[in-house]
Amino acid sequence: MGRHVDDRGFKPVDRQRYRSKMQRGLDALARMLADGNFSFPHQQMGLEMELCLVDQGMQPSMSNAEVLEKIDEPSLFTTELGQQNIELNVEPRVLAGDSALKLEDRMRAALRRADAGAHDAGAKVVMIGTLPTLRSAHFDPGWLSRNPRYSLLNEQIFLARGEEMLLDMEGVPLGEGYHIERLRSYADSILPESACTSVQLHLQVAPEDFAAHWNAAQCLAGVQVAIGANSPFLLGKALWHETRVPLFLQATDTRPEELKNQGVRPRVWFGERWITSIFDLFEENVRYFPALLPDPEDEDPVAALDAGRAPMLAELRLHNGTIWRWNRPVYDLVDGVPHLRIENRVLPSGPSVVDIIANAAFFYGAQRALTEQDRPLWTQMSFAAAEDNLFAGARSGFDSHLYWPGIGWVAPDELVMRRLLPMAHDGLRACGVSDEARERYLGVIEQRCLSRRNGATWQRETVARLEERGADRQTALATMLEHYIALADAGEPVHTWPVG
Repeated sequence: MGRHVDDRGFKPVDRQRYRSKMQRGLDALARMLADGNFSFPHQQMGLEMELCLVDQGMQPSMSNAEVLEKIDEPSLFTTELGQQNIELNVEPRVLAGDSALKLEDRMRAALRRADAGAHDAGAKVVMIGTLPTLRSAHFDPGWLSRNPRYSLLNEQIFLARGEEMLLDMEGVPLGEGYHIERLRSYADSILPESACTSVQLHLQVAPEDFAAHWNAAQCLAGVQVAIGANSPFLLGKALWHETRVPLFLQATDTRPEELKNQGVRPRVWFGERWITSIFDLFEENVRYFPALLPDPEDEDPVAALDAGRAPMLAELRLHNGTIWRWNRPVYDLVDGVPHLRIENRVLPSGPSVVDIIANAAFFYGAQRALTEQDRPLWTQMSFAAAEDNLFAGARSGFDSHLYWPGIGWVAPDELVMRRLLPMAHDGLRACGVSDEARERYLGVIEQRCLSRRNGATWQRETVARLEERGADRQTALATMLEHYIALADAGEPVHTWPVG
């Protein structure tokens, strides 16, 4: 989705040509997979993190263009959908050794520079899953970032949908004596998606190993969001522990109610089956989803292969960027050499840098261990159960109950402590991660599970405490956010944060 797209209208012939080019791309991809034309010198990880900007009053600061100009590091920081967002892109690195420790240092240094640039623009950087002080006015189309692809994507989604977006969610009470809160709000832009600030973990894999890694990632999605939730408030309402999950689904939905009732698939999609090849995912993308940005390139991918060159597969890649799978397949080229990656998209941004690296270490370690089991977990678990786990973990966090083969229904902290944390240790050892890094980051996950406190529980408890002392909701959210930023800047993991 990152490549430049001209801000123009599309004609019916554009869509027909684009469909034909995507089919041609599938033919080329199938040949490349059969011939083994992919680079895999060593396992690499990468990370992207979306960030929010706030002013001194903890309200959204629509200043990303000015902040990015002040930071002046286009290789690291770039725009995101809303003017209150920026994105940090960390260069890929080998997973083994002390790489995670170095990544933590790298991220801290980058965020300090970002905060300095934001300060010069009168703003502050926040790592959080959903900015709690956002209001409906911030979803006005005028607040889209100044990039043609965002306005064009907004236009095409609404043309496909034919009506306003409906945000409709029922929350989880903050505690005893609290009622269930309900959000029902309309939006005339895709900017509610800008409230879904996430961390995206990338892992380069060999083609023959892709299916096992993707299936394992799908199995882990519900656990990831349950223990890593950090998005409990939206438009003043206490909703899901990880409100990003239903919000992202609704904010980019091209389907009116009638198409939902027909079973048409959403563009924010968990999927519907275990796979045997990365080809399955790209083929589903072409078969099920109309192109939103049918802007074909001149290259013939099959002709490129015939000439001995790796094709760009531009159409497949752009189309893939407009289908927001929670675990997305990625085809990419570096210096003309192709490789494959899994992009894990379920985690929210924040709360602290060490929490983010701990979430990544847990995911990479548990994923690796699952791929090496004699009897794969996904042969013992229905795909629907894995999807149900995602929504249960997102809704209730540590209070959810997840299904796991061999255990049945289990709380996420118990599942992690009994099964997944030992597996994550084994998986990181198999990846060559140093003992120091493995103990540091998985120790954070262990303590988080023992305390049953993640970013969402801390935010919810803090707001409830402030309201018990007489604060109204908006004041409580702003005060909580101010405390959150100070604690995140101090650098300690969220399970150590005091509530008060």
